[in-house]
Amino acid sequence: MNSELQIYDSINREALPFIGVTGDYDEILAQAHSSRYVLIGEASHGTHEFYRIRAELTARLIAEHGFNAVAVEADWPDAYRVNRYVKHRSDDLEAIDSLQDFKRFPAWMWRNIDVVDFIGFLREYNRGKPPYEMAGFYGLDLYSLYGSIDSVIRYLDQVDPDAAEKARKRYSCFEQYGREEESYGMAMSYVSENCREEALRQLQDLQRQSLEYISRNGLIAEDEQFFAEQSAKVALNSEGYFRAMFGGRVSTWNMRDRHMMEIAEALTDHIRKRREPKMVIWAHNSHIGDSRATEMSSRGQINIGQLMRERYGNRSLSIGFTTHTGTVSAASRWGGLVQRKTISPSLQESYENILHRAEYNSFALLLKQGNEKLREALMRSRLERAIGVIYMPETERVSHYFEVTLPQQFDMVIHIDNTHALEPLELTEQWQAGELPQTYGAGGL
Repeated sequence: MNSELQIYDSINREALPFIGVTGDYDEILAQAHSSRYVLIGEASHGTHEFYRIRAELTARLIAEHGFNAVAVEADWPDAYRVNRYVKHRSDDLEAIDSLQDFKRFPAWMWRNIDVVDFIGFLREYNRGKPPYEMAGFYGLDLYSLYGSIDSVIRYLDQVDPDAAEKARKRYSCFEQYGREEESYGMAMSYVSENCREEALRQLQDLQRQSLEYISRNGLIAEDEQFFAEQSAKVALNSEGYFRAMFGGRVSTWNMRDRHMMEIAEALTDHIRKRREPKMVIWAHNSHIGDSRATEMSSRGQINIGQLMRERYGNRSLSIGFTTHTGTVSAASRWGGLVQRKTISPSLQESYENILHRAEYNSFALLLKQGNEKLREALMRSRLERAIGVIYMPETERVSHYFEVTLPQQFDMVIHIDNTHALEPLELTEQWQAGELPQTYGAGGL
């Protein structure tokens, strides 16, 4: 049997088929049961099936396996508004209302139908539970410099007005840049002074005062203090990120993923005060898959997938997604309007094309150690596609493919051969004018 036939024989024998968008998740969940962290990716930031399957898997991990936190590739303060809603602590009446703080580009990543459905599930799951048994929703990202500053000041206004005034004076350093993170970063490439010391002092003050603030109002006060302290940490790390972005000397990719890991571990420690922490992490494949198995490693880049494996070994499980063709919600440029774009068929030399030629249209493959025949069949380095918030099919090979070794990148991969664009809450003319997708089932949580 030649090597190509061996590959397809191994895939077809080991595949766990899906029917439509819904799979039999039992074997997948069995792999995740003993994990502390389950990292679930996406091959694009705009594909319905990736979001839907990820939400269904996460709902079962929460309801059946005791997972209690969902940490996502989103800004910390924006996601925390959702956290308050799902824990019945906000004035938002509907799930869609809790997403109103997601205003920056690309808003459709979180302001979409599939996320609304998942938030609805999480709120219902938490209904009637004591606070320490509720599952939360958190952001891991560091783009929200000014939003995080505002969160710190609002918190201090409630618990310590004098400290709030001091925080305003410290953070006023940032106001001269028009409340635009990129403007601050660009300015820092021309001047030697920056606002970092003020942001650091504010974080240290919050940490010193934490016990006093927490003692005033029990568990909810502890959560709000934690939120404020992490907001101050995001402000500090965001300052460094945007300053480095225009400095040309530091890998901002590494800064961002180390920050996401730092927030995930802070969340772990916070949850551990009440119960065993078990967390699902949502991010792009490029953050979730172990960077040591990709060409990122040759550039000195790390990601949260690598950091989790190094720190937690078999207690972390990574799940990636792939697709061959279909439609995707993406923009043509940074800051542009979301469009429904057609995905070009995968390149011949890619993993996606190999999976496309398998017996099933939609299936999962378990790639963990122990499944050696399948791992051996897929071990040769090949191309893998990554679509972010921008999709440029005219430069497909250069813009959207990179070299990986799939069995070393993920513990599991889910392939959906033909996928459909994520539906944003705000349907622009550009999105509606896109190629109409085939009818697909909404599925359930």
